[in-house]
Amino acid sequence: MYRKNIKLISIFNFLIGFNLFWPIAIIYFSKVSGSFLLGGSILGIIMIAATVFELPTGVLSDFVGRKSTMVLGTWARVLAFIFYAIGLSYWFLVVGAVFEGLSRAFYSGNNDALLYDTLAESNLEGSFAEYQGKTSSTEQLAMGLSAVIGGLMASVSLSLLAWTSVIPQVLMLIFAYLIVDPKLHKKVETNVFSHVSEAIRLFVVNKKLRLLSASSIMNFSLGELRWGFTSAFNATVWPMWAVGIPQALSSFGASISFYFSGKLIKKFKEINILLFDNIFGKAISMVSLGFPSVFSPILMSTPSVLFGVSSVAERNLMQQEFTNHQRATMSSLNSLGGSLGYAIMSLLLGGMADAMGPAKSILIFTALGLPAIYFYWLIFKDERKQVLFGKLAP
Repeated sequence: MYRKNIKLISIFNFLIGFNLFWPIAIIYFSKVSGSFLLGGSILGIIMIAATVFELPTGVLSDFVGRKSTMVLGTWARVLAFIFYAIGLSYWFLVVGAVFEGLSRAFYSGNNDALLYDTLAESNLEGSFAEYQGKTSSTEQLAMGLSAVIGGLMASVSLSLLAWTSVIPQVLMLIFAYLIVDPKLHKKVETNVFSHVSEAIRLFVVNKKLRLLSASSIMNFSLGELRWGFTSAFNATVWPMWAVGIPQALSSFGASISFYFSGKLIKKFKEINILLFDNIFGKAISMVSLGFPSVFSPILMSTPSVLFGVSSVAERNLMQQEFTNHQRATMSSLNSLGGSLGYAIMSLLLGGMADAMGPAKSILIFTALGLPAIYFYWLIFKDERKQVLFGKLAP
């Protein structure tokens, strides 16, 4: 069973990444709505909707099962892209954004839990990092391909591109129905409030999980925003036709990083990778943005070679701390914090970018993320102590 699911999850992730529409989404949204302000608001609505639905969908996964949750999320994604493609007015885009936010919420806690439970059923949960990396690498590969192909199609017709982008979503739905629900997962029989309360309590009492969650939330809410505004910075030092090239390079680099993440984690350990990635990535950003030049876009794409292995390392550590019957709920609680932080910080970054330009605003946001390095250092220090005491023990 697990081999079938692994193949299907890999294909499913590829189709998520093969989103021809997304590289030029802001252009399409702005054209339909009539302004960049309204077009940009669609991106905010997606994240707000994801925040609202995050916890309920995570709880639903623990109650009804992983496959059913994936299918529901994919139906929401299909509807989102259909409304985008219709695009008769701003309000059609709003409806599509709400459905996409709902879809993201369905996936965020559930899909990692599906993979983990699939492996655990065959006593392979120790290989989660390896399989999570390989199945995620396909998404990044597809993102790189779609960045190039989508840009070319957009020059022909934005409407054709939007409708063409519906096709991968329908294919995703077909593969979602083919997934086998792990028998290891048992539907929760307690009431929802007790289930959520216990999950929250586990974050409170588990120091390692608290530090991992705080770092994850900080890196997502600040890092994803920085990434979203990177193209605006690139446009200040490169011609418009070339702005998508660094994004494609980053996606290809991340794909390679995801694929080899299992081997890298076995050799260097999760916390070492997380600590190095955060130091290296933030240092590169500060140099590139503090001294902007024609070389900055390429330089800023180099941390992508660590993005995949770092993402897998973080998820692997968190999955080890989650309980089996609350795995999706706990993951959704963490994602909820990241989505909420993103929604709040997006207003701040947008205002700063208008006032002082993309380079300085992204530089400041990079500095705001420095505490994540300290949180990872605390985990690193605690693990070193455990190793030392273990060696000293008789």
